[in-house]
Amino acid sequence: MAETETGNTHQTPERASGLWSKFKKTLLALIVIVAFAYVAAAGYMYVNQRGFVFVPSGELETPAERGLEGVTVETVEMVDGTDVTVWSAEPSTSGAPTVLYFHGNSKNVSTRSSRFKQILDSGYGLYAPSYRGYAGSEGSPSERAFISDALEHYDRLAATGTAVIVHGESLGTGVATAVVEQRPEAGLLVLEAPYTALVDMAYAEYPWLPVGLLMKDQMPTRERIGNVKAPVLIIHGTADQVIPVEHGQRLFERAVDPKHLKIVEGVGHSDLWKNGLWSEVIKNWESAAYGTGSSG
Repeated sequence: MAETETGNTHQTPERASGLWSKFKKTLLALIVIVAFAYVAAAGYMYVNQRGFVFVPSGELETPAERGLEGVTVETVEMVDGTDVTVWSAEPSTSGAPTVLYFHGNSKNVSTRSSRFKQILDSGYGLYAPSYRGYAGSEGSPSERAFISDALEHYDRLAATGTAVIVHGESLGTGVATAVVEQRPEAGLLVLEAPYTALVDMAYAEYPWLPVGLLMKDQMPTRERIGNVKAPVLIIHGTADQVIPVEHGQRLFERAVDPKHLKIVEGVGHSDLWKNGLWSEVIKNWESAAYGTGSSG
């Protein structure tokens, strides 16, 4: 009986070499595609990064439209010629301080009117600048420009002879800290839902990017807070989904006395004013002004 040849089940060396060469070419193509996509994504983030950090929106309403009859609107020229808008009112109570208020990254100054009303109803003064690039102000936003402008605002306000509380809200906490680091005579630094650094926030959001190399506006509050000589009040909510409460706790650890940390249980990023923030500021101001404050 004749035997039937079933074929050779083993690959020849030439065939194996061809398959390996094809695999290497496919792998190299995939690496090139992934690398190109990564570089493209990193480039997009680099070019558009300030659009993620600074988010101005809405029309700037007047104080009267927002129920703040005693607040005036000024156009203030910065040292580089940029015009910015400032809402201001003198203290209605003799000897009361003025709050220099640096707002968060979204919307505009007029959307903080309910907060300003609490300040004014307490007899305190108000000085609330609109960041450059936001409604009512010229220019483009950046860390360098914000801090330069903020120092000018502080000096302008302090020249009136009023005591100054420097209040930072969210994004504004980095600006406020940078100001008080360089102006130790400030009466009180208030940090509402602060971050350790914008670059830390970016690392958490985009762990696959070298944000330390790409980010222009890193706002390292954690490096500045230890140089602040004025009393510090940090207020943060445990339910903050934007800036985790751990950021405020870490800043408190780095701050020097006198300092106070207020953790509000179950409260989110934008609800601190509805949950006793302003009364806490008043209490800490009175403690700082009359020397009765303590850390905690």
